[in-house]
Amino acid sequence: MLFNSYNFLIFFPIVTLIYFLIPQKIRYIWLLIASYYFYMCWNAKYALILLFSTAVTYASGLLIARANDKIEDEKKRTRWKKIFVALSFIINLSILFLFKYFDFAVENINRVLNALNMQLLNPSFDVVLPVGISFYIFQALSYTVDVYRKDVKAEKNFLKYALFVSFFPQLVAGPIERSKNLLNQVHEKHYFDAQRVKDGLLLMIWGGFQKIVIADRVAIVVDTVFNNFPKYGGMYVIVAAILFAFQIYCDFAGYSTIAIGAAKVLGFNLMENFNCPYYSMSVAEFWRRWHISLSSWFKDYLYIPLGGNRKGKLRKYINLMIVFLVSRFMAWRKMVFCCMGSIKPEYSK
Repeated sequence: MLFNSYNFLIFFPIVTLIYFLIPQKIRYIWLLIASYYFYMCWNAKYALILLFSTAVTYASGLLIARANDKIEDEKKRTRWKKIFVALSFIINLSILFLFKYFDFAVENINRVLNALNMQLLNPSFDVVLPVGISFYIFQALSYTVDVYRKDVKAEKNFLKYALFVSFFPQLVAGPIERSKNLLNQVHEKHYFDAQRVKDGLLLMIWGGFQKIVIADRVAIVVDTVFNNFPKYGGMYVIVAAILFAFQIYCDFAGYSTIAIGAAKVLGFNLMENFNCPYYSMSVAEFWRRWHISLSSWFKDYLYIPLGGNRKGKLRKYINLMIVFLVSRFMAWRKMVFCCMGSIKPEYSK
């Protein structure tokens, strides 16, 4: 179900109306049901992967909390906590690789084998990319790390934790939320506020304008030129390249803005995901302004754990290179996906 679909125009008002009519104590259950229904509209089987990732990270949080409470020896406690974090990462990143990068890896291996005149790989199964898989896996993994760092307490209510991972406004395209922000809000009471609802709806309208009016219209020109660029002169290609910058921004930023607005209507505050990135004066500033939730995720959960800039200049540059290689590879994949018409900045194949 896309935000810019007629189905969502029916789905969202119904979810919101029922949400504010039912008792506070069961609202999170209603949002969880709505979130899984929203996700299953793509493919019901995808929900099993979402549920499995949720269960793994939920269990890892409980195991880390149990180690803190039951193991008195500090070295032994730290060792077991690291084991639980490692298992959570290995399982979830294996899922991500299998469903998102398996075909890509096989394709490149076959190129090498073909160059060496060796037999090509021919997998007997077809891997279908689940929508939003990297977003919710990164969000779930951040919870595991936050519990390890004692930034948050392990969530004991599985349904509330499942809502944190699957909250439908930001499930398929971000922003990638932190447990310190969104999970805490799941426990809060949310009341109907006319001004807040108005602000949220205005954000949704603005995001829809970026997506439908700007990005989708610009895509017509970009696709026409890029799909048959030998036919057009150099100036057309230059103009199309410039317009592509607006297309990819309005596609992704528009979708994120709709997500932030929808969450605000329901009483939740999501983090800003874009901050006028094309006004940046340097690459570093652009990095801070574009897809903020992802770039800050890499900083908090990859760059800093690798050592950041605390272990000398050489290690700092190595850490930066690792982060940029990983993030740029993901960005390249998203860029390809974003240019496929009806944007899903990560969930088309």
